[in-house]
Amino acid sequence: MKITHFSADGYKNLNAVEISPDEDLNVFCGKNAQGKTNLIEAIWLCTGCKSFRLARDRSFIGFDKEKAAVNVSFEDSVRTQEIAFEIKKNHLKEKTVTLNGVKLPLMSRLFGNLKCVIFTPDDLSLLKGSPDNRRSFMDLSASQLKPSFVSALNKYNNLLAQRNAVIKNIGFGISSEDDLDIWDSQLASTGAYISVIRNTYCRNLNEYTRELYSNITNSIENMEIYYSSTVYKDLNDNTDFSHELAEIYYEKLKKSRRDDVRVGYTLCGIHRDDLVTKINGLDAREFGSQGQQRSAAVVMKLAQAKIIGEQTGDTPVMLLDDVLSELDDMRKSFILGSVKDIQVFITCCDEAFISEKGLKGKIFHVENGNVYSEDN
Repeated sequence: MKITHFSADGYKNLNAVEISPDEDLNVFCGKNAQGKTNLIEAIWLCTGCKSFRLARDRSFIGFDKEKAAVNVSFEDSVRTQEIAFEIKKNHLKEKTVTLNGVKLPLMSRLFGNLKCVIFTPDDLSLLKGSPDNRRSFMDLSASQLKPSFVSALNKYNNLLAQRNAVIKNIGFGISSEDDLDIWDSQLASTGAYISVIRNTYCRNLNEYTRELYSNITNSIENMEIYYSSTVYKDLNDNTDFSHELAEIYYEKLKKSRRDDVRVGYTLCGIHRDDLVTKINGLDAREFGSQGQQRSAAVVMKLAQAKIIGEQTGDTPVMLLDDVLSELDDMRKSFILGSVKDIQVFITCCDEAFISEKGLKGKIFHVENGNVYSEDN
Protein backbone atom coordinates (compact mmCIF):
# COMPACT_ATOMS: atom_id res chain seq x y z
CA MET A 1 0.00 0.00 0.00
CA LYS A 2 1.39 3.38 -1.05
CA ILE A 3 0.14 6.95 -0.68
CA THR A 4 0.62 8.59 -4.07
CA HIS A 5 -0.70 12.08 -3.33
CA PHE A 6 -1.54 14.13 -0.26
CA SER A 7 -3.00 17.60 0.04
CA ALA A 8 -4.29 19.64 2.95
CA ASP A 9 -5.41 23.20 3.41
CA GLY A 10 -6.71 24.83 6.58
CA TYR A 11 -6.09 21.68 8.58
CA LYS A 12 -4.76 23.29 11.77
CA ASN A 13 -1.78 25.33 10.55
CA LEU A 14 -1.25 23.55 7.20
CA ASN A 15 -1.36 25.95 4.24
CA ALA A 16 -2.14 24.62 0.75
CA VAL A 17 0.12 21.61 1.27
CA GLU A 18 0.41 19.34 -1.75
CA ILE A 19 2.97 16.56 -2.02
CA SER A 20 3.69 13.48 -4.10
CA PRO A 21 5.42 11.16 -1.61
CA ASP A 22 8.26 8.81 -2.36
CA GLU A 23 7.10 5.21 -2.53
CA ASP A 24 9.56 4.28 0.21
CA LEU A 25 10.93 6.93 2.58
CA ASN A 26 9.53 10.39 3.32
CA VAL A 27 11.14 12.60 5.94
CA PHE A 28 9.44 15.76 7.23
CA CYS A 29 11.86 17.90 9.17
CA GLY A 30 11.55 21.26 10.87
CA LYS A 31 11.48 22.91 14.24
CA ASN A 32 8.79 22.17 16.81
CA ALA A 33 5.25 23.54 16.32
CA GLN A 34 5.67 23.99 12.56
CA GLY A 35 3.04 21.46 11.46
CA LYS A 36 4.87 18.14 11.09
CA THR A 37 2.57 16.23 13.44
CA ASN A 38 -0.49 17.93 11.93
CA LEU A 39 0.43 16.36 8.59
CA ILE A 40 0.79 12.90 10.13
CA GLU A 41 -2.48 13.36 12.02
CA ALA A 42 -4.32 14.32 8.83
CA ILE A 43 -3.13 11.13 7.12
CA TRP A 44 -4.09 9.04 10.15
CA LEU A 45 -7.63 10.44 10.22
CA CYS A 46 -8.10 9.16 6.67
CA THR A 47 -7.76 5.61 8.02
CA GLY A 48 -11.08 6.11 9.79
CA CYS A 49 -9.46 6.11 13.24
CA LYS A 50 -9.76 8.87 15.79
CA SER A 51 -6.97 11.38 16.19
CA PHE A 52 -4.09 10.00 18.27
CA ARG A 53 -4.04 13.42 19.95
CA LEU A 54 -7.64 13.06 21.17
CA ALA A 55 -8.59 16.21 19.27
CA ARG A 56 -12.13 17.39 18.60
CA ASP A 57 -13.44 18.24 15.15
CA ARG A 58 -13.43 21.96 15.88
CA SER A 59 -9.67 21.87 16.52
CA PHE A 60 -9.02 20.51 13.02
CA ILE A 61 -9.71 23.94 11.52
CA GLY A 62 -6.94 26.52 11.61
CA PHE A 63 -7.43 29.52 13.89
CA ASP A 64 -7.76 31.95 10.97
CA LYS A 65 -9.44 29.51 8.55
CA GLU A 66 -13.08 28.94 7.68
CA LYS A 67 -12.64 25.28 6.76
CA ALA A 68 -10.19 22.39 6.68
CA ALA A 69 -9.79 20.03 3.73
CA VAL A 70 -7.66 16.89 3.34
CA ASN A 71 -7.25 14.62 0.33
CA VAL A 72 -5.28 11.37 0.10
CA SER A 73 -4.81 9.17 -2.97
CA PHE A 74 -3.35 5.71 -2.44
CA GLU A 75 -2.74 2.41 -4.17
CA ASP A 76 -3.49 -0.97 -2.63
CA SER A 77 -2.99 -4.41 -4.16
CA VAL A 78 -6.11 -4.02 -6.27
CA ARG A 79 -6.65 -0.41 -7.32
CA THR A 80 -6.08 3.29 -6.77
CA GLN A 81 -8.42 4.97 -4.29
CA GLU A 82 -9.08 8.46 -3.03
CA ILE A 83 -10.22 9.71 0.36
CA ALA A 84 -11.28 13.27 1.07
CA PHE A 85 -12.84 15.10 3.96
CA GLU A 86 -13.83 18.68 4.57
CA ILE A 87 -15.13 20.40 7.65
CA LYS A 88 -16.38 23.99 7.94
CA LYS A 89 -16.16 26.15 11.02
CA ASN A 90 -19.82 27.19 10.86
CA HIS A 91 -21.12 23.69 10.04
CA LEU A 92 -19.14 21.28 12.21
CA LYS A 93 -21.87 18.62 12.17
CA GLU A 94 -21.95 18.58 8.38
CA LYS A 95 -18.47 17.17 7.81
CA THR A 96 -18.09 15.84 4.27
CA VAL A 97 -16.31 12.51 3.92
CA THR A 98 -15.91 10.70 0.58
CA LEU A 99 -14.31 7.46 -0.56
CA ASN A 100 -13.74 7.32 -4.32
CA GLY A 101 -16.27 10.11 -4.73
CA VAL A 102 -18.98 8.36 -2.70
CA LYS A 103 -20.16 10.28 0.34
CA LEU A 104 -19.97 8.45 3.66
CA PRO A 105 -22.01 9.29 6.79
CA LEU A 106 -19.07 9.04 9.21
CA MET A 107 -15.27 9.16 9.18
CA SER A 108 -15.27 5.73 10.84
CA ARG A 109 -16.73 4.23 7.65
CA LEU A 110 -13.32 4.75 6.05
CA PHE A 111 -11.86 2.10 8.34
CA GLY A 112 -10.22 -0.80 6.54
CA ASN A 113 -9.37 1.03 3.32
CA LEU A 114 -6.18 3.02 3.97
CA LYS A 115 -4.10 0.87 6.31
CA CYS A 116 -1.52 2.67 8.44
CA VAL A 117 0.48 1.94 11.57
CA ILE A 118 1.15 4.98 13.75
CA PHE A 119 4.08 5.15 16.16
CA THR A 120 4.37 8.16 18.48
CA PRO A 121 6.53 8.93 21.54
CA ASP A 122 3.55 7.99 23.73
CA ASP A 123 3.71 4.46 22.32
CA LEU A 124 7.17 4.05 23.82
CA SER A 125 5.37 3.89 27.17
CA LEU A 126 3.03 1.16 25.95
CA LEU A 127 4.41 -1.41 28.39
CA LYS A 128 4.55 0.70 31.53
CA GLY A 129 1.38 2.65 30.82
CA SER A 130 -2.16 1.69 31.80
CA PRO A 131 -3.90 -1.51 30.59
CA ASP A 132 -6.31 0.75 28.67
CA ASN A 133 -3.53 1.60 26.24
CA ARG A 134 -2.58 -2.03 25.68
CA ARG A 135 -6.21 -3.05 25.18
CA SER A 136 -6.56 -0.26 22.62
CA PHE A 137 -3.43 -1.52 20.87
CA MET A 138 -4.82 -5.08 20.72
CA ASP A 139 -8.24 -3.98 19.55
CA LEU A 140 -7.03 -1.58 16.86
CA SER A 141 -4.50 -4.13 15.58
CA ALA A 142 -7.10 -6.90 15.44
CA SER A 143 -9.66 -4.57 13.81
CA GLN A 144 -7.22 -3.74 11.00
CA LEU A 145 -7.30 -7.43 10.10
CA LYS A 146 -11.02 -7.88 10.77
CA PRO A 147 -12.91 -4.55 10.46
CA SER A 148 -16.18 -6.17 11.61
CA PHE A 149 -14.53 -6.66 15.02
CA VAL A 150 -15.25 -2.98 15.71
CA SER A 151 -18.98 -3.76 15.84
CA ALA A 152 -18.42 -6.39 18.52
CA LEU A 153 -16.40 -3.93 20.61
CA ASN A 154 -19.10 -1.27 20.32
CA LYS A 155 -21.80 -3.80 21.19
CA TYR A 156 -19.87 -4.93 24.27
CA ASN A 157 -19.39 -1.37 25.52
CA ASN A 158 -23.12 -0.67 25.16
CA LEU A 159 -24.03 -3.88 26.98
CA LEU A 160 -21.53 -3.14 29.72
CA ALA A 161 -23.04 0.32 30.26
CA GLN A 162 -26.51 -1.24 30.57
CA ARG A 163 -25.27 -3.88 33.04
CA ASN A 164 -23.50 -1.27 35.17
CA ALA A 165 -26.70 0.80 35.22
CA VAL A 166 -28.64 -2.21 36.55
CA ILE A 167 -25.91 -2.83 39.16
CA LYS A 168 -26.35 0.70 40.46
CA ASN A 169 -30.11 0.27 40.56
CA ILE A 170 -29.65 -2.90 42.61
CA GLY A 171 -27.57 -0.89 45.05
CA PHE A 172 -30.43 1.61 45.33
CA GLY A 173 -32.96 -1.19 45.82
CA ILE A 174 -34.68 -0.44 42.49
CA SER A 175 -33.67 -3.67 40.71
CA SER A 176 -32.79 -7.25 41.72
CA GLU A 177 -29.88 -9.51 40.75
CA ASP A 178 -32.24 -11.49 38.50
CA ASP A 179 -32.47 -8.40 36.29
CA LEU A 180 -28.83 -8.98 35.33
CA ASP A 181 -29.58 -12.29 33.54
CA ILE A 182 -30.43 -10.78 30.18
CA TRP A 183 -27.37 -8.55 30.18
CA ASP A 184 -25.03 -11.27 31.45
CA SER A 185 -26.10 -13.62 28.68
CA GLN A 186 -25.45 -11.08 25.93
CA LEU A 187 -22.28 -9.77 27.55
CA ALA A 188 -20.94 -13.32 27.85
CA SER A 189 -21.43 -14.22 24.20
CA THR A 190 -19.97 -10.94 22.95
CA GLY A 191 -17.13 -10.98 25.48
CA ALA A 192 -16.22 -14.57 24.63
CA TYR A 193 -15.95 -13.65 20.93
CA ILE A 194 -13.74 -10.63 21.68
CA SER A 195 -11.55 -12.75 23.98
CA VAL A 196 -10.96 -15.26 21.17
CA ILE A 197 -10.08 -12.56 18.65
CA ARG A 198 -7.68 -10.87 21.07
CA ASN A 199 -6.07 -14.14 22.11
CA THR A 200 -5.61 -15.23 18.50
CA TYR A 201 -4.02 -11.91 17.63
CA CYS A 202 -1.68 -11.97 20.64
CA ARG A 203 -0.53 -15.50 19.81
CA ASN A 204 0.25 -14.34 16.29
CA LEU A 205 1.90 -11.16 17.57
CA ASN A 206 4.08 -13.22 19.89
CA GLU A 207 5.60 -15.10 16.97
CA TYR A 208 6.70 -11.88 15.26
CA THR A 209 7.83 -9.97 18.33
CA ARG A 210 9.87 -12.90 19.59
CA GLU A 211 11.95 -12.92 16.42
CA LEU A 212 12.23 -9.13 16.17
CA TYR A 213 13.22 -8.74 19.81
CA SER A 214 15.86 -11.43 19.42
CA ASN A 215 17.25 -9.47 16.47
CA ILE A 216 17.29 -6.12 18.27
CA THR A 217 19.16 -7.65 21.25
CA ASN A 218 21.48 -9.85 19.17
CA SER A 219 19.80 -12.97 20.62
CA ILE A 220 20.90 -12.06 24.15
CA GLU A 221 17.33 -11.61 25.47
CA ASN A 222 14.00 -13.21 24.67
CA MET A 223 10.53 -11.68 24.71
CA GLU A 224 7.13 -13.28 25.19
CA ILE A 225 3.67 -11.75 24.78
CA TYR A 226 0.37 -13.22 25.87
CA TYR A 227 -3.23 -12.19 26.45
CA SER A 228 -4.19 -11.96 30.13
CA SER A 229 -7.91 -12.55 30.70
CA THR A 230 -9.88 -11.82 33.87
CA VAL A 231 -12.40 -14.49 32.84
CA TYR A 232 -10.37 -17.42 31.51
CA LYS A 233 -7.42 -19.05 33.22
CA ASP A 234 -5.97 -20.26 29.93
CA LEU A 235 -7.59 -19.90 26.53
CA ASN A 236 -4.84 -21.79 24.65
CA ASP A 237 -6.25 -22.33 21.16
CA ASN A 238 -9.88 -22.69 22.27
CA THR A 239 -12.11 -20.78 19.82
CA ASP A 240 -15.55 -22.11 20.82
CA PHE A 241 -16.92 -18.69 21.73
CA SER A 242 -20.52 -19.60 20.87
CA HIS A 243 -20.87 -22.35 23.47
CA GLU A 244 -18.15 -23.41 25.92
CA LEU A 245 -16.40 -20.07 26.30
CA ALA A 246 -19.67 -18.12 26.45
CA GLU A 247 -20.93 -20.42 29.22
CA ILE A 248 -17.72 -19.97 31.23
CA TYR A 249 -18.00 -16.20 30.79
CA TYR A 250 -21.64 -16.22 31.91
CA GLU A 251 -20.88 -18.26 35.05
CA LYS A 252 -18.02 -15.91 35.90
CA LEU A 253 -20.34 -12.90 35.68
CA LYS A 254 -23.00 -14.67 37.72
CA LYS A 255 -20.58 -15.53 40.53
CA SER A 256 -19.27 -11.97 40.57
CA ARG A 257 -22.67 -10.29 40.96
CA ARG A 258 -22.51 -9.61 44.70
CA ASP A 259 -19.01 -8.19 44.47
CA ASP A 260 -20.09 -6.10 41.48
CA VAL A 261 -23.03 -4.66 43.40
CA ARG A 262 -20.74 -3.92 46.34
CA VAL A 263 -18.31 -1.84 44.23
CA GLY A 264 -20.95 -0.51 41.83
CA TYR A 265 -19.60 -1.81 38.51
CA THR A 266 -18.59 -4.96 36.59
CA LEU A 267 -15.31 -6.28 37.98
CA CYS A 268 -14.37 -8.91 35.40
CA GLY A 269 -14.55 -9.02 31.63
CA ILE A 270 -12.69 -8.02 28.50
CA HIS A 271 -12.80 -4.37 29.64
CA ARG A 272 -10.40 -5.32 32.48
CA ASP A 273 -8.04 -7.58 30.51
CA ASP A 274 -4.42 -6.87 29.61
CA LEU A 275 -1.55 -7.74 27.30
CA VAL A 276 1.45 -9.01 29.26
CA THR A 277 5.04 -8.83 28.04
CA LYS A 278 7.83 -10.85 29.60
CA ILE A 279 11.54 -10.41 28.95
CA ASN A 280 13.73 -13.32 30.02
CA GLY A 281 10.75 -14.66 31.96
CA LEU A 282 10.10 -11.48 33.99
CA ASP A 283 7.16 -9.10 33.61
CA ALA A 284 8.60 -6.22 31.57
CA ARG A 285 6.15 -3.74 33.08
CA GLU A 286 7.47 -4.29 36.60
CA PHE A 287 11.04 -5.47 36.08
CA GLY A 288 12.05 -4.27 32.61
CA SER A 289 14.54 -1.44 32.21
CA GLN A 290 13.54 1.61 30.20
CA GLY A 291 15.69 0.33 27.32
CA GLN A 292 13.98 -3.06 27.38
CA GLN A 293 10.53 -1.51 27.52
CA ARG A 294 11.31 0.78 24.59
CA SER A 295 12.76 -2.07 22.55
CA ALA A 296 9.62 -4.11 23.23
CA ALA A 297 7.39 -1.22 22.13
CA VAL A 298 9.42 -0.83 18.93
CA VAL A 299 9.11 -4.48 17.96
CA MET A 300 5.39 -4.55 18.82
CA LYS A 301 4.73 -1.75 16.34
CA LEU A 302 6.95 -3.32 13.68
CA ALA A 303 5.22 -6.66 14.22
CA GLN A 304 1.82 -4.98 13.86
CA ALA A 305 2.87 -3.72 10.42
CA LYS A 306 4.28 -7.07 9.32
CA ILE A 307 1.16 -8.96 10.37
CA ILE A 308 -1.09 -6.59 8.40
CA GLY A 309 1.08 -7.05 5.31
CA GLU A 310 1.11 -10.84 5.50
CA GLN A 311 -2.55 -11.36 6.36
CA THR A 312 -4.13 -8.76 4.08
CA GLY A 313 -1.69 -8.73 1.18
CA ASP A 314 -1.24 -4.95 1.60
CA THR A 315 1.74 -3.63 3.53
CA PRO A 316 0.52 -0.69 5.61
CA VAL A 317 1.94 2.82 5.51
CA MET A 318 4.17 3.45 8.53
CA LEU A 319 3.75 6.82 10.27
CA LEU A 320 6.60 7.63 12.66
CA ASP A 321 5.85 10.87 14.46
CA ASP A 322 8.97 12.22 16.18
CA VAL A 323 9.85 8.76 17.48
CA LEU A 324 13.46 8.69 16.31
CA SER A 325 14.40 11.65 18.49
CA GLU A 326 13.38 9.60 21.54
CA LEU A 327 15.56 6.60 20.65
CA ASP A 328 19.27 5.84 20.64
CA ASP A 329 21.16 5.18 17.41
CA MET A 330 20.88 1.41 17.71
CA ARG A 331 17.08 1.44 17.90
CA LYS A 332 16.84 4.08 15.17
CA SER A 333 18.91 1.90 12.85
CA PHE A 334 16.84 -1.15 13.74
CA ILE A 335 13.56 0.59 12.87
CA LEU A 336 14.83 2.00 9.58
CA GLY A 337 16.33 -1.36 8.64
CA SER A 338 13.04 -3.14 9.37
CA VAL A 339 10.79 -0.95 7.20
CA LYS A 340 12.65 -1.10 3.90
CA ASP A 341 9.69 -2.77 2.19
CA ILE A 342 7.14 -0.32 3.64
CA GLN A 343 6.27 3.25 2.69
CA VAL A 344 7.31 5.39 5.65
CA PHE A 345 6.49 8.94 6.76
CA ILE A 346 8.88 10.22 9.42
CA THR A 347 8.78 13.53 11.25
CA CYS A 348 11.90 14.82 12.95
CA CYS A 349 13.66 18.03 13.92
CA ASP A 350 16.90 17.11 12.15
CA GLU A 351 17.30 14.80 9.16
CA ALA A 352 21.04 14.34 9.83
CA PHE A 353 20.62 10.74 11.02
CA ILE A 354 18.72 9.84 7.84
CA SER A 355 21.39 11.46 5.68
CA GLU A 356 24.20 9.77 7.59
CA LYS A 357 22.69 6.36 6.86
CA GLY A 358 22.57 7.18 3.14
CA LEU A 359 18.90 6.28 2.90
CA LYS A 360 17.14 7.15 -0.35
CA GLY A 361 13.81 8.91 -0.49
CA LYS A 362 12.38 12.41 -0.21
CA ILE A 363 13.06 15.07 2.37
CA PHE A 364 10.44 17.73 3.06
CA HIS A 365 11.01 20.86 5.12
CA VAL A 366 8.07 22.07 7.20
CA GLU A 367 7.93 25.69 8.27
CA ASN A 368 4.92 27.56 9.64
CA GLY A 369 2.46 25.15 8.03
CA ASN A 370 4.16 25.16 4.64
CA VAL A 371 5.89 22.12 3.18
CA TYR A 372 8.83 22.38 0.79
CA SER A 373 10.19 19.36 -1.10
CA GLU A 374 13.85 18.47 -1.41
CA ASP A 375 14.95 15.36 -3.32
CA ASN A 376 17.36 13.21 -1.34
